[in-house]
Amino acid sequence: MGNHYKLHPINAAHKFIKSHFPYCDGALLAGSVVRGEATETSDLDIVIFDKTYSSSYRESLIEYGWKIEVFAHNLESYREYFQSDYRRARPSLPRMVSEGIILKDNGIINAIKYEAKELLAKGPEIWTTETINTKRYFITDSLDDFIGCNNRAEGIFIANTLAELVSEFVLRTNNMWIGRSKWIIRSLKEYDISFAEQFVEVFDLYYKSDSKKEVIKLVDEILLPYGGRLFHGFSLGKK
Repeated sequence: MGNHYKLHPINAAHKFIKSHFPYCDGALLAGSVVRGEATETSDLDIVIFDKTYSSSYRESLIEYGWKIEVFAHNLESYREYFQSDYRRARPSLPRMVSEGIILKDNGIINAIKYEAKELLAKGPEIWTTETINTKRYFITDSLDDFIGCNNRAEGIFIANTLAELVSEFVLRTNNMWIGRSKWIIRSLKEYDISFAEQFVEVFDLYYKSDSKKEVIKLVDEILLPYGGRLFHGFSLGKK
């Protein structure tokens, strides 16, 4: 069971490492507490490196009044996660490693941090024209559903899908990392704060007053430089 009092996050993290991972080769504290964005429900993200582990694993615990997420790796397994994060364009582990506060280091952390920072600076793979066209097609399909929808309950979920597809399109066509959940808006802000505000505003307007006009206008503006909406002539997997 976790304790009812809450230690300072860095103190809690140090105590946690000493009690649970005393023989690890390196440990980092990452996440919202490190970025100064912690809320009442934030947890401690702790990345462990231990050369004796046969594979990576993840574990959740409650200690010292904190929810603690452990991401444990050996000295090779983290690279597979770096590559997987690179391919999906959501750099969760590289971001944790690059921003992480060192809790313990047997001389391995700086090199791993360097790899993480290099990957983040490189940005994700550039989309091919074929990928851009496929994404245009699916955005067009969702936009058509949104425009034609007269059912408020269905409209809410179509709008959610549209927001996710369009945010991904904007970020990837501008060689930016994408996110999921709260990281969607954080990624949009990293790209362009005023665009992020406009993006939230048009969807918020729809959710509050059922007004679709601004969402449709924004989506069309985003698609325009790439040829606009796409339906006629699109094919996928045709031999």
